[in-house]
Amino acid sequence: MEGSAEQVSDRVTNIDDLPVRDELRGKSPYGAPQLDVAVRLNTNENPYPLPEPLVQRIAERVAEEARHLNRYPDRDAVELRTELANYLSRTTGYQVTYEQVWAANGSNEVLQQLLQAFGGPGRTALGFEPSYSMHPLLARGTNTGWLSAPRRADFSLDVPAAVEAIRTHKPHVVFITSPNNPTGNAVAAEDVLALYEAAGRDAIVVVDEAYTEFSHGESLLPLIEGRPNLVISRTMSKAFGAAGLRLGYLAADPAVVDAVQLVRLPYHLSAVNQATALAALEYTDTLLQYVEQLKAERDRVVAELEAYGFEVTVADANFIQFGVFEDPHAVWQFILDRGVLIRDNGVPGRLRVTVGTPEENDAFLDAAREVKKEFGA
Repeated sequence: MEGSAEQVSDRVTNIDDLPVRDELRGKSPYGAPQLDVAVRLNTNENPYPLPEPLVQRIAERVAEEARHLNRYPDRDAVELRTELANYLSRTTGYQVTYEQVWAANGSNEVLQQLLQAFGGPGRTALGFEPSYSMHPLLARGTNTGWLSAPRRADFSLDVPAAVEAIRTHKPHVVFITSPNNPTGNAVAAEDVLALYEAAGRDAIVVVDEAYTEFSHGESLLPLIEGRPNLVISRTMSKAFGAAGLRLGYLAADPAVVDAVQLVRLPYHLSAVNQATALAALEYTDTLLQYVEQLKAERDRVVAELEAYGFEVTVADANFIQFGVFEDPHAVWQFILDRGVLIRDNGVPGRLRVTVGTPEENDAFLDAAREVKKEFGA
């Protein structure tokens, strides 16, 4: 028996030895390099820690909830959804109610729930790449077919081609990322409307606005008025500086909220998550001041990179895509060797850097100057 057990153990050596779904074989999980370097500018995090008064408020709210952790949390997170609706209404000027808002563990879970509700076996989702690499991964995880349409050479959305792709393939879910990750450019409201009209009533159009607070323009949230198949997805990871919280949310017609509740896990948002998010929402004005600082730093870094002769994609988020390099990975390694970690997303000829503190940005710009001398990029 012992020999038999050892033989079985020897056979199961990796994922592909297990009876996993065929479409998962040979794949790698999503992730960015996590290296111990002085300056980490590769994951689009907000570089500023939460202010101490907010940290104390989180502790107070969590302590209150800790007395009741023997009970399940509010399954529908009504208080949190109400405060998120108030935040959206105040910052965009478009009034929404909690019935139009849904929250989950990061915007990735929001998107996953949308694919569970509107995608799935025999259905397809369409995105415009390069874009957020989690979209096709989430599609694969929900057994939703993935379709990709290209962007223009400047990474802007080719609206006529996008409309044609939608009419040809008739996807059930359409992803529009604005500002787009990793390229950084936003999508105009009229372009979203053109794609929405092309999609028709048989598709859900999801506008991923994870970085919208950093944009030069306005949120696309008001477009949901009278458009029951349009969804706006947001996160507290970036503008709120709360990547460790894992709190994402959407705004849409109440019927969309009803639909995602059909697939969400029971009590999916813990009492601690809800309490922490509610505390952060009390400090919206303070946190958005950090956003303004980051926008100013972004514009400074863009101006410096352009002055060095780099080509910079239109930057409307808290990150910057720049190039053009014959060997982006070699440049990435060169910058890493100088203690600065940025992102090689695989976009031909380009790299991406997150906007950090002024000191972090200076360290990156020093390395970028050396890149110009070494590579003549």
